[in-house]
Amino acid sequence: MAGHSKWANIKHKKSKEDAKRGKLFSKLSKMISVAAREGGGDPDMNAELRLAIQKAKDNNMPNDNIDRAVKRGTGDLEGVTYEKFVYEGYGPGGVALYLDLMSDNRNRTAAEIRHLLSKHGGNLGESGCVAWMFNRKGQIVVDMDELDYDEDELMMIALEAGAEDVLVEENVLNIYTEPSVFEEVRKSLESDDIKVLSSDVAMIPDNTIELDKNTAKKTIKLMDVLEDHDDVQEVYANFDIPSNIMDEISKEE
Repeated sequence: MAGHSKWANIKHKKSKEDAKRGKLFSKLSKMISVAAREGGGDPDMNAELRLAIQKAKDNNMPNDNIDRAVKRGTGDLEGVTYEKFVYEGYGPGGVALYLDLMSDNRNRTAAEIRHLLSKHGGNLGESGCVAWMFNRKGQIVVDMDELDYDEDELMMIALEAGAEDVLVEENVLNIYTEPSVFEEVRKSLESDDIKVLSSDVAMIPDNTIELDKNTAKKTIKLMDVLEDHDDVQEVYANFDIPSNIMDEISKEE
């Protein structure tokens, strides 16, 4: 599938070692509360809540935290009311950016995101300016280093489970599905004792822009500051960084 990024693979592996777990839990808690508020507190009846809880569990969020987030969403506990919205824009080199956000103050968030983009070589765009470059897909990530299956076996299992496409890079297996069968494919993989590193219904770009070293460094910095912002839930982008350039950048850090 087009639109894959080696940088994304590194991020998936790195996320498990991320020291900023408190901030991650805060974002996941916000996601769970909003899903519970909009669709009810029963995950069996609320697919969005079910997905948010699964993401929290994938990141080892304690069950007590998950329960409290659900109760804040349903009103059983007091909490802040968040609004969910999307911003679109561009990064260095014309990279398309699609941001999922949740905030209790949209005006403040807009000013802060606009400032971050401007400071790091990007800009906010009009609604719909880049959304057409992405497709919403189920994405299941498997770290092949943690499995006994070889690449061909894993790809066959994924396709037989209902995957639409499979891509292997940097020993990470990315499995893409239609959103409607995303949960079914994940369950099928887990029934074969395949440990899932992460999974989500994500915005996958149709094509990617390959970056040179200078633009790649600027883009990585922008992605870091956007993902570190409290109101940013997800950042999707259509860039790729060649392995040799990614290696050079990694050695400089």
